[in-house]
Amino acid sequence: MPIRTLCGVLLFGAAASISAMPAHASSPKPLARIVADDGVSLKIDHGTLSLQLVRDNVLHVHFQPGDRHTPPTLVMSKHAPRNAQHPVKIQHSGQHITLRAAGLRVDVDTLRETLSVRRPGATRPLLSQTQLDTLAKGRIDLGFSANAPLYGIGGFDAFEKAGADLLRHGRQVAKAGHQGHSGAPLVWSTDGFAVLVDSKGARFDLDDHRMRIDGLSRPDADYYLIAGDPKAIFAAVADLSGHAPLFPKWAMGFTNSQWGIDQKELLDIVHTYRAKHIPIDNFTLDFDWKAWGEDHYGEFRWNPKKFPDGPSGKLAKELAAEGMQLTGIMKPRIHVNTVEGRFATAHHLWVPGEKVSNDYFSHKPVKDVDFDLPLTRQWFGKLAMKYSFDEGIVGWWNDEADETGDDTQFLNMQRSLYDAQRAHTDLRVWSINRNFWLGSQRYAYGLWSGDIETGFASMAGQRQRMLASIDTGAMLWGMDTGGFKGHPSNQNYARWMQFAAFVPIFRVHGVSGEKRQPWHYGARAERAASAAIRLRYRLLPYIYAYAWQYHAHGVGLVRPLTFDWPHDPKVRNDVGAWMFGDSLLVSPVVKQNQTKKHIYLPAGTWTDWFTGTRYAGGRTITLNTDSTDWRDIPLFIRQGAIIPTQPVMDYVGQHPVKTVSVDVFPAAHATHFDYYDDDGRTYAYEHGVYYLQRLSTRRDANGVHFRIDAPSGRYTPDLRHYLVKIHGTDAQTITGVSRRYADLDALRNADGEGWATGHDRYGPVTWVRLDARHARAITLH
Repeated sequence: MPIRTLCGVLLFGAAASISAMPAHASSPKPLARIVADDGVSLKIDHGTLSLQLVRDNVLHVHFQPGDRHTPPTLVMSKHAPRNAQHPVKIQHSGQHITLRAAGLRVDVDTLRETLSVRRPGATRPLLSQTQLDTLAKGRIDLGFSANAPLYGIGGFDAFEKAGADLLRHGRQVAKAGHQGHSGAPLVWSTDGFAVLVDSKGARFDLDDHRMRIDGLSRPDADYYLIAGDPKAIFAAVADLSGHAPLFPKWAMGFTNSQWGIDQKELLDIVHTYRAKHIPIDNFTLDFDWKAWGEDHYGEFRWNPKKFPDGPSGKLAKELAAEGMQLTGIMKPRIHVNTVEGRFATAHHLWVPGEKVSNDYFSHKPVKDVDFDLPLTRQWFGKLAMKYSFDEGIVGWWNDEADETGDDTQFLNMQRSLYDAQRAHTDLRVWSINRNFWLGSQRYAYGLWSGDIETGFASMAGQRQRMLASIDTGAMLWGMDTGGFKGHPSNQNYARWMQFAAFVPIFRVHGVSGEKRQPWHYGARAERAASAAIRLRYRLLPYIYAYAWQYHAHGVGLVRPLTFDWPHDPKVRNDVGAWMFGDSLLVSPVVKQNQTKKHIYLPAGTWTDWFTGTRYAGGRTITLNTDSTDWRDIPLFIRQGAIIPTQPVMDYVGQHPVKTVSVDVFPAAHATHFDYYDDDGRTYAYEHGVYYLQRLSTRRDANGVHFRIDAPSGRYTPDLRHYLVKIHGTDAQTITGVSRRYADLDALRNADGEGWATGHDRYGPVTWVRLDARHARAITLH
């Protein structure tokens, strides 16, 4: 049936403009009404259809049956944009309506009841909707170009056979799932489009040119059509579903988790890390830290027998003085026959319909509390602050909230702790959780992949689990390095640690009694693992800058190759390698005794991090790998890279960093890196107390250009100089810096700005020391 009119035209200010219809034009019935918020409202059978441009590349489609309207689900941020960034042009002529924004064009035919979305100037639609009346039946039908690669919707749980498949096809269910699963009512394509549905769960039927979405949790179909490359898509998804707050800076480092430990062993382990100068920032405690099963809030407070200095806070203060944070496990279960259990009963806080069972650890009766209830969240969060945070537990390892089958139980459990900690202190929140539902990221939410097995096959399977999770928006991902179940071989441990050094959350863990410290796996494994940890700490300025990028722009440190090469068919399903920031490609060794590794390098020029060997991209290379001492990590630098590093320390912030080294590999096209810093601990950055500075480079016929922009923000770091290492250049003169030194040592021993030339493993290099506090532009000739 044709779309019926909502009479009249309504325009507001510069936000929208409309072309007048010719006086002689005959417009078919019905006409559309142009509404104030950059869109149109159309009357169709059984309801009203609203089309609104809420971002330059995002169309919000909302069908309301009759007067029925339900509030947004937890997928959506309360700060989601309501208007495009730039003016929207709206035209109508007869039955046709067109909305144009900077990144999107929408065409509506009010008689045929069709809708299409395309990029401005494009002839081919990205998405088309030809049966708008199906919205009244709770179904969204969309067409797209044949064989467009599709991603998102869901990842893999810990025990599901993952294969090597990142592509999505057939019947897919968006759910939070169990044990490491990630989910989002989001499907996207490297062809340049995405669909985000505001629903608690949804079913997607995908074929080679159409998708059908049903199983929505609300009668008013509410969804967003997004245009752009993968990074633009996830920037829009972050705006819509919420931006992630920054983790504390110490979370960029290394975490040791252990089940089966007491205070003496904990102190011995920490002292050994420090004596061996193996960097570490966080120790995460399992059940052992709690008075689990005891009355009077045993689920929240220290076990004084195993940790006698825990309840007083003395233990946490002693470890903090050594640069070690203490984080602990939290469970959604409460013991029924306790003060807290009786409160939950009296206030109806239990998960509906769940029966009492005996806990596997305490062997006492327990039930899960329902975190979807506001009172549960307030009550649980306050207890955690009083008995856990105030006594030294500064981060949250949330476990087993995936067992109720509720998509938002885990999200709301961490929401409880996040909201409570934000109200209690200005110290940043950190957490890891065992599943993910889009929207969780708003609550300082990390995901780990569940109770995985040890061994090379399990390790290899973590690659697709990580990349598939990132494809759903779960950008802060980690795993039980070494495997939770079983004892890894020395080689498996060493290779797994090298893998884990290049994932967002670097953490080891094992079943009760398993030790995951490097010195338990023999001298060769200890050397390899320790070197990987130290490399991670050397890269901390680079890593922290991408933590900021994720917070600000929605794309994290690790991303599949499709994010940078969306039109390369060879990376569509590639789990063997990924980008670590914009400048580094990593492809860890995941096979036992491997002597040769085949790696596909996308278009561009690549340099081996360790050897300096250069490779032309767009082809597969064969790399010899060290099957004896496991010392190598296949790691490649992208031409155009700008990579800041710092001296390796035992923990984040051990010493002030006054000079940051910056490795620069200039390309013929301009590249940049946004250096970022702040206090690393509080939320002052939300109020402008940060240091953000763009570094740029380009090589042309006149030489190599390098530029430092003036910093923005009100934070003053310890940083005073950049020691810029411009590779591939043996400068004769530098415009902008006059003083030349004989060599690098002389430059380092001098004060102020200057430069020197020499060679390193990458070939000729020019070192330039520049004042970091002011804008500078130099050219190397």
